[in-house]
Amino acid sequence: MAALLLRWLVAFLLLALTYNPTPWNYVRWAISGWDSQTPMVVLAGLLLFTGYAIYLRATLRSIGPFGMALVAALVGALLWVLVDWNVIRLDDPGLNTWIGLLALSLVLGVGLGWSIIRRKLSGQADIDDVDD
Repeated sequence: MAALLLRWLVAFLLLALTYNPTPWNYVRWAISGWDSQTPMVVLAGLLLFTGYAIYLRATLRSIGPFGMALVAALVGALLWVLVDWNVIRLDDPGLNTWIGLLALSLVLGVGLGWSIIRRKLSGQADIDDVDD
């Protein structure tokens, strides 16, 4: 369980570092600091891009586009239920951004941790192809 939580948390941090409704995110820093801190902006952008490449490649390999859409649909349906039951409201743009970040991080976290989830549910281990 801790391994899945860690994978989700890293996905959430990756997304939140890139953009969030606070002033503390890469997009706003890159826009304001491009002229004075170009090398740092490029380095940070490449680090974030590397994180996205790892997460997206692993997610696409493990659950594929259909699985990503299915997880997103499940998260969307859950949000719909929460809104319908008046547990959350969607009239705050900042909250909507955090909810979007949470939803996307769940998709990436499930994708990266799918082998763990599958092993827990089925008792079978996955073996990836290994190039010799």
